Amino acid sequence: MTAMTATPTLTEAAAKRVADIAAKQAKPAILRLSVEGGGCSGFQYKFGLAEAPDGDDSVSETGGVKLVVDAVSLDLVAGSIVDFVESLGGAAFKVENPQAAAGCGCGSSFGI
Repeated sequence: MTAMTATPTLTEAAAKRVADIAAKQAKPAILRLSVEGGGCSGFQYKFGLAEAPDGDDSVSETGGVKLVVDAVSLDLVAGSIVDFVESLGGAAFKVENPQAAAGCGCGSSFGI
């Protein structure tokens, strides 16, 4: 990881939600954020629980919950903040990505 690549972080709300989900599934409180091609704006975010960080992962921790990002995805989400928001439309993890030049209404895809 280079010094210029800022590791993405979780908000307290997102960390609490990950901890709740992990406890229900009897898994470690580790959220994996990755980026895949596709979505309505070019790239889309993918979330899932991880058993453990991989060797090349970037790791940050908030309230005992880890956020892990693979080296390839890190370039696209550096400096991002992962939040958990609840609204009339439902509840979801939301990525506030300073690198995204374009987004979409669903909030799960972005363009650079």
